[in-house]
Amino acid sequence: MTDTHPEPVRLVVADGVATITLARPQAGNAMNMPLVDALFAQVGAVVADKTVRAILLEGEGRNFCVGGDLRAFVAEADPAGFIGALARRLHQAMRLLHEQPVPVVIAVQGAAAGAGLGLAASGDIVLAARSASFTLAYGAIGLTADGGATWLLPRLIGLRRTQEMVYAGRRLDATEAAAMGLVTRVVEDADLATEARTVAAAIARGPTGAFGAVRGLLAAGDGTTLADQLDAEAASMQAAMAGADAQEGVAAFLERRPARFTGA
Repeated sequence: MTDTHPEPVRLVVADGVATITLARPQAGNAMNMPLVDALFAQVGAVVADKTVRAILLEGEGRNFCVGGDLRAFVAEADPAGFIGALARRLHQAMRLLHEQPVPVVIAVQGAAAGAGLGLAASGDIVLAARSASFTLAYGAIGLTADGGATWLLPRLIGLRRTQEMVYAGRRLDATEAAAMGLVTRVVEDADLATEARTVAAAIARGPTGAFGAVRGLLAAGDGTTLADQLDAEAASMQAAMAGADAQEGVAAFLERRPARFTGA
């Protein structure tokens, strides 16, 4: 196990699962420059660690992430320049998460607002505590959206619902978010941490090479034709079958035993 604690983001890697924890609970894990710098650094460390087979992203305390830290904005001599730099640094971290091949599990409790909502929506599997709520919140303070919200939300919940969240400030509870497809499912607050770790551990035991290939196919599918996607699927299937995990999986199925995947 490796364990590092460069506040305000913690990283623990154990048994193939990298757990990244936003750790400004006293501020609702609001994003200031130290937090987004630390998030970028920790995601970079995870990407470089070839033992990682699943990622779990969570927030410490009552809230997952309430968005940008407004107090940090107004304390700056150049708030516009500062918020631009903050958004770009966050987006660098999110781009790293998006482009790496390992599935990302995200556990959301309390508020996921603004950029926190975009970060939450970026996961492959998103578990929401029953206490969770989701809002863009930018209109109330005269700002536009960041954190990938304008790309992620129309794809997950549709353009019309996204427009309502932007212009009317609609706030979704956990049940509504699950019904719309913003989150994978709802769990009780007391069960969130355990369930998120269970899901991440199960992924880490799986054929993570194949998972990474499917993750790439899913990411590319929205911007390609069906014909090109079919070709990409066939090539990916062939490549997977040549790997050790597929051969192990097929043998385990035929022998009626659990498969022992290595990610190869």
